[in-house]
Amino acid sequence: MYVAVKGGERAIDNAHAWLAEERRGDLGVAEMSIAQIREQLALAVARVMAEGSLYDPDLAALAIKQARGDLIEAVFLIRAYRTTLPRFGASLPVETDKMACDRRISATFKDLPGGQILGPTFDYTHRLLDFALAAEGLAPAPAPQAAAAPDRLPHVTDFLAREDLIQPEADGSATPRDLTREPLDFPADRPLRLQALTRGDEGFVLSMAYSTQRGYGRNHPFVGELRIGRVDVEMDIPELGFAIELGEVVLTECETVNQFMGSKTEPPQFTRGYGLVFGQSERKAISMALVDRAMRWEELGEDNVGAPAQDQEFVLYHSDNVQATGFLEHIKLPHYVDFQSELELIRRLRAEAAASQTQEAAE
Repeated sequence: MYVAVKGGERAIDNAHAWLAEERRGDLGVAEMSIAQIREQLALAVARVMAEGSLYDPDLAALAIKQARGDLIEAVFLIRAYRTTLPRFGASLPVETDKMACDRRISATFKDLPGGQILGPTFDYTHRLLDFALAAEGLAPAPAPQAAAAPDRLPHVTDFLAREDLIQPEADGSATPRDLTREPLDFPADRPLRLQALTRGDEGFVLSMAYSTQRGYGRNHPFVGELRIGRVDVEMDIPELGFAIELGEVVLTECETVNQFMGSKTEPPQFTRGYGLVFGQSERKAISMALVDRAMRWEELGEDNVGAPAQDQEFVLYHSDNVQATGFLEHIKLPHYVDFQSELELIRRLRAEAAASQTQEAAE
């Protein structure tokens, strides 16, 4: 039983004021602007947008500022704001093969059409602190201009599909259920699972993916392709009879290629894992693809080895950091009645045990 704390409004107001003061920090230091967070903490902004299910870099930056850098709290703020927004329609599926790629790599084909585009990445940097960054006001050296990528970059898995070496994707014409508008239930089909993984906590999804690589799920794939870039978002307008472009979003997409020896229902072939998230977030996209593949064991006729990543209820029920945070932190609320009842129970049991021991000693 929860007990409301009476007479605490003044204390709560003071706590809010103190929080605002702590958030601002030393007044002698310039306040960080929304634009600075958006431009210089872009990966944090991308994570908040992905797990908050709302693509708006400015709002994500505002949430990060308000949350003092606590990204889960920022995700919570974004999701709460998202519920206030009216929904006036649905966009068409984005075409990622038309992505204007800033980064596109493959671990399976070296000389793929369109070429490997390394892009901005930590992959080739030394993990050493760069103290030059502490010298404020120094502009970085300009990056060399890269050659323009082709307008359309086919997916690597398309080449395998031409030889019928990879399992074809199911027809995606059916409208998937919307996890933001209806509760999660089971069994969850693949589109619903992918939605949950996209919104899932990056650390949790990463740990599940790592577990599959260590043997808890028989899942050690190749990265068929990882691409990051901008795609157009279009919406069909019935009154006009054609689709119009609403804008563009930055996405990270990953397709993994897994060896598959075949089963009672499927021939030997490669199978896929898929990840797609807002912004530049390749760790999350790769993790998502690995977990997606692990949860496909049933449709592929594989054995369930009891790995956590194969259990869709375990993964999807525990991947949402907002729900996890709420359930975890609710134990901070007053539980005075519950604790008093347990305290009385322990006292009574100890008294009964002491009385029993006394009686046995007397006998």
